[in-house]
Amino acid sequence: MRLLPPALALLLLAAPAQAQCGGDFSAFVAALKPEIGAQGLTTRQTNAFLAGVVQDPRVLRADRAQSFFRKDFIEFSRLLVSQNRMQVGAANLAKYRAIFDRAEADYGVSRGVLTAFWGLETDFGAFQGDYNTRDALVTLAHDCRRPELFRPQILAAARLYARGDFDIAGVGAWAGEIGQVQMLPIDIERNGVDGDGDGHVNLRTSPADALLSGAKMLKGLGWRAGEPWLQEIVVPPTLDWAKTGLETQLSTTDWAEMGVTARDGSLARGLKGSVLLPMGRKGPAFMAYPNFSVLFEWNQSFAYVTTAAYYATRLLGAPVYQPGTPDPLLSLEDMKALQQKLLARGHDVGKVDGILGAMTRAAVQKEQVRLGLPADAWPTLELLRRL
Repeated sequence: MRLLPPALALLLLAAPAQAQCGGDFSAFVAALKPEIGAQGLTTRQTNAFLAGVVQDPRVLRADRAQSFFRKDFIEFSRLLVSQNRMQVGAANLAKYRAIFDRAEADYGVSRGVLTAFWGLETDFGAFQGDYNTRDALVTLAHDCRRPELFRPQILAAARLYARGDFDIAGVGAWAGEIGQVQMLPIDIERNGVDGDGDGHVNLRTSPADALLSGAKMLKGLGWRAGEPWLQEIVVPPTLDWAKTGLETQLSTTDWAEMGVTARDGSLARGLKGSVLLPMGRKGPAFMAYPNFSVLFEWNQSFAYVTTAAYYATRLLGAPVYQPGTPDPLLSLEDMKALQQKLLARGHDVGKVDGILGAMTRAAVQKEQVRLGLPADAWPTLELLRRL
């Protein structure tokens, strides 16, 4: 038996046991107290942080019913990138020009991208959610579906509380995101910026704090200053569709040689990109540059990220995309049946939920190649029948 070094053994003995998910909620909260106290909070602070905490059944319902992301890209983007959001976004770009100048100078993040997330996440701060953030985090950590994701967020929230930057009565999104650009406690702790100079990081009431914190977070996730993220393109009907999708990155020179052109202007020089077909070869087409992938660290929904990236380009003057005439999205039942068939053929599609995510798209494309169908990663009834 391999012995632990004495110092490590003492550290492990001193560390409080983790509260186990499931079971009695009150017992779970009681077991959290020593963990929170180990973050440097006094007993009084720990008790105050957890005072009145309750299990919120609405949070669990929201966690299990994300039907909003079942919409296809055209429907989703038309719903979210409304004329009102375009107008308010333009007004805020002008109103907060100085803050955006700082964000671009200090972190290299485009004002268009920051404004897009600000608008889509909370309608520029107008609606930041109506779930008590602390209760939501404790509820999700107690639930045994993803406790490892949310327990660390509770501890980060407690540390923020100890320094005066977390309101236990404050509300936010059901998954614990806080403020005008919806950041989790750990991300606020790591990337929070006191943009207005008041000595605190308050993403709920301060646009300067929210926007600069979001910019710092994106830079930390790998955002590359001065580079594009998404650009509408025109693709030739003879394109090798198997080369499309985020898994394939080629230089823009290579894409140009295959007949891919920018709809407006020219392709970015010296960069690699992926041909993105959100609804297959008959629908809209975009060149996704390396910065596009960074946005998935903010939100993992393909439709949401693509819509946010497109909205950012529109705010900076890009035209409305050409929708084309794509085949309709499969029904919920057909999409689940397709995912089951893909699983049976050995593909990892994640959860069978009827949502066309990145893993399902990749599996669809591989099966299209195998069956000799146009491999554009867009599932059709013909593919379902052939499988």
